[in-house]
Amino acid sequence: MPIEVRKPGLSTTVQDAGRNGYYDVGIPPSGALDQFSAAAANHLVGNPTTAAVLECAYLGPELVFTEPAVVAVTGAQLPPRINGEQRPQWESFPVEAGDVLDFDFVQAGARAYIAVSGGIDVPPVLGSRSTHAVGGLGGVQGRALAAGDVLPIGDSRTRAAGRVLPAELRPALGKEVEVRVVMGLYDHILAPEGRENFLTTTWTLTPVADRVGFRYTGSELAVVPRTPPFGAGQDPSNIVDAPYPIGSIQVPGGVEPIILHRDAVSGGGYMMVATVISCDLDVVAQSAPNTRTRFVEVDLDEALGARREYRARTRRVADLYA
Repeated sequence: MPIEVRKPGLSTTVQDAGRNGYYDVGIPPSGALDQFSAAAANHLVGNPTTAAVLECAYLGPELVFTEPAVVAVTGAQLPPRINGEQRPQWESFPVEAGDVLDFDFVQAGARAYIAVSGGIDVPPVLGSRSTHAVGGLGGVQGRALAAGDVLPIGDSRTRAAGRVLPAELRPALGKEVEVRVVMGLYDHILAPEGRENFLTTTWTLTPVADRVGFRYTGSELAVVPRTPPFGAGQDPSNIVDAPYPIGSIQVPGGVEPIILHRDAVSGGGYMMVATVISCDLDVVAQSAPNTRTRFVEVDLDEALGARREYRARTRRVADLYA
């Protein structure tokens, strides 16, 4: 049951829950930047959580279905249309052979997720169908979709049209957000006033915001006067090369913090002043340029508590359609 790509959108890629277990050899996890929205889309059409979906950044694709299917669109407010007629988001709906799915302009958020009953059945690479475009892995030839591509769809025993995710379980999308962080490992390189500025500044997301990293502007962070380690370079934020956790925040030169996301490199020589807690990576994913962002410090116990709440919310979605 292939899907024909008539128009690819701005940047549409195949993603699933991620390619875990290879970050130590430099291969990032990739996968959906907004994990909750991708999982919810799969549950709405009757797929396993780990099935591959399409992630669309800012501008949706135009797709032609060659067989009947069930579709759900979640994440950013990117209204879907079938043959020109609008369909709801966060609700599964049927499509017939010959139907064309396209999208209106994005109204809030940054990334939408398209799930199709049976899942996008491209070949897995290292256990995942996710696209890592920098490394040319997964998805369709390791790249974003292009006009003329044909997407294979897996077999589905469940075509669950008419499922609706309750409004209270849907994530909020705003132009002003708070992102919780655990400070460290190198925040000691910041001067006291630099650390304070990091947490009190309202940062603005720049247009440099993709699957690798999100760059912000808004202040300059003073660092402790120091001589960078031998061989590490002359930038005051240089360190001896170290592993980068997903969600870590670099501040090269003390200006423009960069949040590393799911396609980021696994290590390097810039200080990491903080790390975004795992469940708030979804918030970052749905931030469009000019989103005003405050970083809120939490401790490890608070971060673990937030993760438990996030997982419980995800389980509630799964339980709705068990």
